[in-house]
Amino acid sequence: MEILWVLMALVMLGFVLLQLSRRRRGAVGLVEPGHPDAADPANYGFAREEELDVRMPGPDQDFLDVLDLVQRTQDYRGAQQLLAGTEAEGERRWQRVQAFAGAASLELRQRPGGVGETPGGQWLRVWRAEAPKDAGGAAVHAEFLVQQAWRTATPGTDEFRIIMEEAKAACGEAALLAPGDPIPYIVELSVARGLGYPREEFEQLWLKILDRAPHHMGAHLAALQYWCEKWHGSRALAYSFAEAAAARAPRGSLLAAMPLFAVFEHLPEVNLVSGFYQSEVVTKAVHGALHAVHSARPDDPMQAHVRHLLVFFLVRGERWAEAMNQLTVIDGHVGALPWTLSADPAAEFAVYRALAVAGYEANGGSPATLPH
Repeated sequence: MEILWVLMALVMLGFVLLQLSRRRRGAVGLVEPGHPDAADPANYGFAREEELDVRMPGPDQDFLDVLDLVQRTQDYRGAQQLLAGTEAEGERRWQRVQAFAGAASLELRQRPGGVGETPGGQWLRVWRAEAPKDAGGAAVHAEFLVQQAWRTATPGTDEFRIIMEEAKAACGEAALLAPGDPIPYIVELSVARGLGYPREEFEQLWLKILDRAPHHMGAHLAALQYWCEKWHGSRALAYSFAEAAAARAPRGSLLAAMPLFAVFEHLPEVNLVSGFYQSEVVTKAVHGALHAVHSARPDDPMQAHVRHLLVFFLVRGERWAEAMNQLTVIDGHVGALPWTLSADPAAEFAVYRALAVAGYEANGGSPATLPH
């Protein structure tokens, strides 16, 4: 239900922002070289909408090359080798597990199979059958089941619970295959949310993750989803969790951006007016996220997640130049919040990008003045 509210809010406010960007020029005295619709993102070297990659939040050419090979040949061994060579505790392995699972889920949705037809994602089933002791395949399978539950069944139904119980068992199998690997437990965080783990059971799960990867950004984002569920906690608990994570974040950690994700998760519960995006709570969260991306390692794969969400808030807050600075880094990939909540992530991203370009040019900006 919360996802539905978020989708409705994004659609409605995207339309309202587009209209406001057209009407407010005279009211606020903006000097604009032309109509906003004339602002062309291509002038800044941005990718065309049809070229935007919805599979990943940022570039990972090794993954894309392997995925292309796996999907062309239906041979899982490239995926197996890539995951085996990716650091278990790192963020990139978690992203790759999610992306392989998502690719298999999308294939199955596009080709559900029938009489005489092989269903999509067959390579994952063969992977599990031929290499049942492979930890990477077990983790991808567990994540695949989680994604199937959220995408194909309605929470609260018997079908949803059955798939989630199967995912929970798959997480247990994956954990046994790699005792020090945090990923099976991170996958189980989504199961905890779906099945409504009691708080005590959730906290036991969370401690297992902290023992293995205490500063894992992906794990914290997954845990935030649990605290945001109304039957587990409240907005106050979610903010408390996010702020505590930011407070104990080591130097250079993107955990400092957690409060911005908490604000986003509770947008349906706040007054959705333009002034909200210049409010103290949002300004503080945006400042923390900007500091996080400026301090983080350039190769941190979670940077893209933070930058995508920053674009959303910076555009809403009419901080056009700062939004453009983020867009120059992340453009080309849209597989991240908030765009993935839309039925058409590329189109949703393109709307915000066009608004950023229009606002930037309305205030005297141009391709020549944008730092690269």
